Amino acid sequence: MSKCAVILAGGKGTRLKPFTISIPKPLVPVGDKPILEHLIKKLADEGFTDIIITVNHLAELIKAFFGDGSKWGISIKYSIEDKPLSTMGPIRLIDSLPEDFLILNGDVLTNMNFNELFSFHTNKKSLFTIASHLRKEKIDYGVLEIDHEKLKIFNEKPEIEFRVSMGIYAANRRILQYIPENKSFGFDDLMLKLLSINENVNVFTHDGYWLDIGRPDDYEKAINDFAEGII
Repeated sequence: MSKCAVILAGGKGTRLKPFTISIPKPLVPVGDKPILEHLIKKLADEGFTDIIITVNHLAELIKAFFGDGSKWGISIKYSIEDKPLSTMGPIRLIDSLPEDFLILNGDVLTNMNFNELFSFHTNKKSLFTIASHLRKEKIDYGVLEIDHEKLKIFNEKPEIEFRVSMGIYAANRRILQYIPENKSFGFDDLMLKLLSINENVNVFTHDGYWLDIGRPDDYEKAINDFAEGII
Protein backbone atom coordinates (compact mmCIF):
# COMPACT_ATOMS: atom_id res chain seq x y z
CA MET A 1 0.00 0.00 0.00
CA SER A 2 1.38 3.39 -0.97
CA LYS A 3 1.89 5.92 1.80
CA CYS A 4 1.56 9.66 1.42
CA ALA A 5 3.14 12.64 3.16
CA VAL A 6 2.23 16.30 2.75
CA ILE A 7 5.17 18.67 3.32
CA LEU A 8 4.38 22.28 4.17
CA ALA A 9 6.93 24.48 2.40
CA GLY A 10 5.07 27.70 1.68
CA GLY A 11 6.37 29.90 4.51
CA LYS A 12 8.70 32.85 4.08
CA GLY A 13 11.09 31.86 6.88
CA THR A 14 11.23 35.39 8.28
CA ARG A 15 12.93 34.24 11.49
CA LEU A 16 15.89 32.93 9.48
CA LYS A 17 16.73 36.13 7.63
CA PRO A 18 19.13 36.90 6.01
CA PHE A 19 19.46 33.23 4.92
CA THR A 20 15.94 33.21 3.45
CA ILE A 21 16.00 36.47 1.50
CA SER A 22 16.93 34.79 -1.78
CA ILE A 23 16.11 31.12 -1.10
CA PRO A 24 13.07 29.52 0.59
CA LYS A 25 13.64 28.15 4.08
CA PRO A 26 13.27 24.47 3.02
CA LEU A 27 16.28 24.93 0.71
CA VAL A 28 18.54 26.29 3.46
CA PRO A 29 21.45 23.80 3.68
CA VAL A 30 22.25 21.50 6.57
CA GLY A 31 25.49 19.76 5.74
CA ASP A 32 25.65 18.95 2.04
CA LYS A 33 21.89 19.01 1.40
CA PRO A 34 18.93 21.34 1.87
CA ILE A 35 16.88 20.59 4.98
CA LEU A 36 13.94 19.52 2.81
CA GLU A 37 16.07 16.99 0.92
CA HIS A 38 17.03 15.32 4.21
CA LEU A 39 13.32 15.03 5.00
CA ILE A 40 12.33 13.70 1.57
CA LYS A 41 15.16 11.14 1.52
CA LYS A 42 14.15 9.89 4.97
CA LEU A 43 10.51 9.54 3.91
CA ALA A 44 11.57 7.67 0.77
CA ASP A 45 13.86 5.36 2.75
CA GLU A 46 10.95 4.51 5.05
CA GLY A 47 8.61 3.57 2.21
CA PHE A 48 6.59 6.73 1.62
CA THR A 49 6.03 6.76 -2.12
CA ASP A 50 3.82 9.82 -2.66
CA ILE A 51 4.81 13.29 -1.48
CA ILE A 52 2.84 16.49 -1.95
CA ILE A 53 4.72 19.73 -1.29
CA THR A 54 2.64 22.84 -0.60
CA VAL A 55 4.45 25.89 -1.95
CA ASN A 56 4.01 29.65 -2.11
CA HIS A 57 7.10 31.77 -1.38
CA LEU A 58 9.78 31.22 -4.07
CA ALA A 59 7.83 28.17 -5.23
CA GLU A 60 9.66 27.83 -8.54
CA LEU A 61 13.00 27.27 -6.80
CA ILE A 62 11.58 24.38 -4.78
CA LYS A 63 9.90 22.85 -7.84
CA ALA A 64 13.08 23.20 -9.91
CA PHE A 65 15.22 21.51 -7.26
CA PHE A 66 12.98 18.53 -6.43
CA GLY A 67 11.17 18.02 -9.73
CA ASP A 68 8.94 14.97 -9.92
CA GLY A 69 10.82 13.04 -7.23
CA SER A 70 12.32 10.45 -9.59
CA LYS A 71 15.79 11.15 -8.16
CA TRP A 72 14.61 9.53 -4.91
CA GLY A 73 12.38 6.89 -6.53
CA ILE A 74 9.17 8.55 -5.40
CA SER A 75 6.39 10.74 -6.81
CA ILE A 76 6.42 14.43 -5.87
CA LYS A 77 3.51 16.69 -6.70
CA TYR A 78 2.95 20.32 -5.77
CA SER A 79 0.02 22.27 -4.39
CA ILE A 80 0.25 26.01 -5.07
CA GLU A 81 -1.01 28.58 -2.57
CA ASP A 82 -2.12 31.78 -4.28
CA LYS A 83 -1.91 33.47 -0.88
CA PRO A 84 -0.43 32.44 2.49
CA LEU A 85 -2.77 29.97 4.21
CA SER A 86 -0.74 29.22 7.36
CA THR A 87 -0.07 25.59 8.33
CA MET A 88 -3.39 23.76 7.94
CA GLY A 89 -5.10 25.92 5.30
CA PRO A 90 -3.03 24.43 2.44
CA ILE A 91 -4.33 20.92 3.20
CA ARG A 92 -7.78 22.01 2.05
CA LEU A 93 -6.43 22.72 -1.45
CA ILE A 94 -5.18 19.18 -2.08
CA ASP A 95 -7.30 16.84 -4.19
CA SER A 96 -7.37 13.06 -3.82
CA LEU A 97 -5.80 12.73 -0.39
CA PRO A 98 -5.64 9.13 0.86
CA GLU A 99 -7.58 8.00 3.91
CA ASP A 100 -4.59 8.63 6.20
CA PHE A 101 -1.44 10.63 5.56
CA LEU A 102 1.41 12.47 7.27
CA ILE A 103 1.77 16.25 7.45
CA LEU A 104 5.25 17.68 8.06
CA ASN A 105 6.73 21.14 8.28
CA GLY A 106 9.44 21.45 5.65
CA ASP A 107 12.10 22.59 8.12
CA VAL A 108 12.30 19.76 10.66
CA LEU A 109 15.29 17.52 11.27
CA THR A 110 14.63 14.31 13.20
CA ASN A 111 15.51 10.64 13.55
CA MET A 112 11.87 9.72 14.22
CA ASN A 113 10.62 6.57 12.52
CA PHE A 114 7.73 7.92 10.44
CA ASN A 115 6.26 4.44 10.06
CA GLU A 116 5.85 4.18 13.82
CA LEU A 117 3.92 7.44 13.89
CA PHE A 118 1.78 6.33 10.94
CA SER A 119 1.02 2.95 12.53
CA PHE A 120 0.22 4.55 15.89
CA HIS A 121 -2.23 6.87 14.13
CA THR A 122 -3.96 4.23 12.00
CA ASN A 123 -4.15 1.63 14.79
CA LYS A 124 -6.00 4.13 16.95
CA LYS A 125 -8.23 5.12 14.00
CA SER A 126 -7.37 8.67 14.97
CA LEU A 127 -8.70 11.81 13.32
CA PHE A 128 -5.47 13.68 14.05
CA THR A 129 -2.22 12.74 15.76
CA ILE A 130 0.49 15.12 16.95
CA ALA A 131 4.11 14.02 17.22
CA SER A 132 5.53 15.52 20.39
CA HIS A 133 8.94 16.04 21.95
CA LEU A 134 10.10 16.95 25.46
CA ARG A 135 12.03 20.18 25.04
CA LYS A 136 14.34 21.82 27.56
CA GLU A 137 14.73 25.59 27.61
CA LYS A 138 17.11 27.56 29.76
CA ILE A 139 15.67 30.76 31.17
CA ASP A 140 18.35 33.46 30.98
CA TYR A 141 17.14 35.28 34.08
CA GLY A 142 16.97 34.80 37.79
CA VAL A 143 13.43 33.57 38.36
CA LEU A 144 11.56 34.80 41.44
CA GLU A 145 8.60 33.23 43.19
CA ILE A 146 6.95 35.64 45.59
CA ASP A 147 4.14 35.65 48.11
CA HIS A 148 2.67 38.96 49.23
CA GLU A 149 5.71 40.88 47.99
CA LYS A 150 8.16 38.60 49.82
CA LEU A 151 10.66 36.35 48.06
CA LYS A 152 9.95 32.69 48.69
CA ILE A 153 12.02 30.87 46.05
CA PHE A 154 14.90 31.99 43.82
CA ASN A 155 16.17 30.04 40.83
CA GLU A 156 19.14 31.33 38.87
CA LYS A 157 18.69 30.61 35.15
CA PRO A 158 16.60 27.47 35.60
CA GLU A 159 16.02 24.88 32.87
CA ILE A 160 12.37 24.16 32.19
CA GLU A 161 10.97 21.06 30.46
CA PHE A 162 7.77 21.13 28.45
CA ARG A 163 6.20 18.93 25.77
CA VAL A 164 5.89 20.58 22.37
CA SER A 165 4.46 19.82 18.96
CA MET A 166 7.21 18.79 16.55
CA GLY A 167 5.55 20.12 13.42
CA ILE A 168 4.94 16.51 12.37
CA TYR A 169 1.42 15.09 12.30
CA ALA A 170 -0.72 12.24 11.00
CA ALA A 171 -4.24 12.94 9.82
CA ASN A 172 -7.33 11.22 8.53
CA ARG A 173 -9.02 12.70 5.48
CA ARG A 174 -12.06 13.56 7.62
CA ILE A 175 -10.01 16.47 9.00
CA LEU A 176 -10.83 18.44 5.83
CA GLN A 177 -14.33 19.17 7.11
CA TYR A 178 -12.81 21.29 9.91
CA ILE A 179 -10.46 23.33 7.69
CA PRO A 180 -12.08 26.34 5.97
CA GLU A 181 -11.57 26.81 2.25
CA ASN A 182 -9.24 29.52 0.94
CA LYS A 183 -8.62 31.00 4.40
CA SER A 184 -5.53 31.28 6.57
CA PHE A 185 -5.94 28.53 9.16
CA GLY A 186 -3.13 27.41 11.43
CA PHE A 187 -2.36 24.36 13.53
CA ASP A 188 -3.43 26.37 16.58
CA ASP A 189 -6.79 27.18 14.96
CA LEU A 190 -7.37 23.51 14.18
CA MET A 191 -6.49 22.33 17.68
CA LEU A 192 -8.75 24.90 19.33
CA LYS A 193 -11.56 23.90 16.96
CA LEU A 194 -11.18 20.17 17.68
CA LEU A 195 -10.98 20.74 21.43
CA SER A 196 -14.08 22.95 21.35
CA ILE A 197 -16.15 20.11 19.83
CA ASN A 198 -14.56 17.40 22.01
CA GLU A 199 -12.89 15.59 19.12
CA ASN A 200 -10.12 13.24 20.23
CA VAL A 201 -6.60 14.25 19.24
CA ASN A 202 -3.90 11.68 19.94
CA VAL A 203 -0.30 12.48 20.90
CA PHE A 204 2.66 10.36 19.81
CA THR A 205 5.82 10.86 21.87
CA HIS A 206 9.30 10.91 20.34
CA ASP A 207 12.26 11.13 22.69
CA GLY A 208 15.00 10.99 20.06
CA TYR A 209 16.53 13.75 17.98
CA TRP A 210 14.44 16.68 16.76
CA LEU A 211 15.10 20.25 15.69
CA ASP A 212 12.98 22.89 13.99
CA ILE A 213 15.47 25.04 12.10
CA GLY A 214 13.07 27.99 11.93
CA ARG A 215 15.06 29.68 14.70
CA PRO A 216 18.65 30.85 14.14
CA ASP A 217 19.93 29.14 17.31
CA ASP A 218 18.42 25.80 16.27
CA TYR A 219 19.71 26.17 12.72
CA GLU A 220 23.24 26.69 14.03
CA LYS A 221 22.84 23.65 16.29
CA ALA A 222 21.59 21.56 13.35
CA ILE A 223 24.67 22.48 11.29
CA ASN A 224 27.00 21.59 14.18
CA ASP A 225 25.15 18.35 14.98
CA PHE A 226 25.31 17.24 11.35
CA ALA A 227 29.03 18.03 11.14
CA GLU A 228 29.63 15.95 14.28
CA GLY A 229 27.57 13.03 13.00
CA ILE A 230 24.93 13.35 15.70
CA ILE A 231 22.15 13.28 13.11
